[in-house]
Amino acid sequence: MKLNYKRTVLIGLSFMAILAFWQFYDQVVPYLLENVFGLKTFAANAIMSIDNVLAIFMLPLFGAISDRTSTRLGKRTPYILFGTIASVILLVTLGIFNEQRSFWGFMFTLMAVLVVMAVYRTPAVAYMPDVTPKPLRSKANAIINLVGYIGGIFATVVMMFMLKSEKVADGSSVYSDDQSFLPVFLVIAGFMLVAVLVQTFALRENKLPHVEDDPEQVTAGGKMPKDVKVSLVLILLSVFLWFMAYNAVTTAFSRYCVEIWGADLGTSSSYLLVATVAAIAAFVPLGFLSSKIGRKKAVLLGITLMTACYLIAIFIKQQTPLMYAIFGLVGVGWASINVNSFPMVVEMSSGSDVGKYTGFYYTFSMAAQITTPLLSGFLIDNLGWGYSVLFPYAVLFSALSFVTMLFVRHGDSKPQQKSSVLENFDVED
Repeated sequence: MKLNYKRTVLIGLSFMAILAFWQFYDQVVPYLLENVFGLKTFAANAIMSIDNVLAIFMLPLFGAISDRTSTRLGKRTPYILFGTIASVILLVTLGIFNEQRSFWGFMFTLMAVLVVMAVYRTPAVAYMPDVTPKPLRSKANAIINLVGYIGGIFATVVMMFMLKSEKVADGSSVYSDDQSFLPVFLVIAGFMLVAVLVQTFALRENKLPHVEDDPEQVTAGGKMPKDVKVSLVLILLSVFLWFMAYNAVTTAFSRYCVEIWGADLGTSSSYLLVATVAAIAAFVPLGFLSSKIGRKKAVLLGITLMTACYLIAIFIKQQTPLMYAIFGLVGVGWASINVNSFPMVVEMSSGSDVGKYTGFYYTFSMAAQITTPLLSGFLIDNLGWGYSVLFPYAVLFSALSFVTMLFVRHGDSKPQQKSSVLENFDVED
């Protein structure tokens, strides 16, 4: 059994378009809300959290709806194709309203584009497990993540070269007053459209071989066995817990650098960039590793690595090059978790409800991303514990995810035995 790498890369193009959008959205929209439309930080942050709130309800809903869809284009492609076209039109409209300084036009369009993105995100992610045999899904997910990150890198590079910024006293960067953002809106929109059109015309979803239901995962009545259901709940709880740890660090680390180390705001970006680069470099090797040792062991290895890094960081009280190594290992650990956890969740689904289980995975991850800034912020500000609580907080939730993950008994893959070393390099055309 060999992975079709070409097909997997093509399936990843829609995920690449999605990550390009979110990288652009996370970086530019809060700036526009605060600096163009004059919103306070709290109001801007509240608006920026709406996508996570929408995701909790809409991702599992449209995952399940797409499971039941049947068209000439397939069950995932209609959502991906027409969702992308709609989001591209709305994204360009958003840029136009920004140029016109139309607050209500900008806000109405922003809400519309967030809804559309939530409609087709789950079908885009569920496409891969639909057509990939279960033992190969970790490798495939590694490639999907790698292709997706290319979209994020593209958006970053576009913003770097097309937007002019200036350094201010606290070390952060602001865009010049005469800066036009519309060309960047157009480039990101064009990139998204081209990526999805290539995927749609290069692949015919209905003609691809789909994975059949696994009778071991479904009882005669079509229900999930109790022991499998327990494993599903435990791994979804693990997803929630490790996102609680990781997103607390990524959200608050810029202020941590200022308050604890006395460094400028730009310092955090360099460390987080190292984590991202390390994750990108590790995706594919970790996909192959999981096929050797199994998904569960690979996830536990990733959790252990990240927990150890958070623990070491507690004792580092000033800026040091050692933090680059620590964040590099954090990136590797995070990659190991991401490559294997999603395939474990959909492994417990049948072939007819992959979208629904994809939605479950994102519901728990998004719920953590809503909860952890509030909870960690409460500990830091309201209880007066300060930013020194950040890494102990991460250690706690990361360690808890290790405990819940230990008791997961389903969703793993059996390591494939090769008759020769050379077979490890086989690629299906």
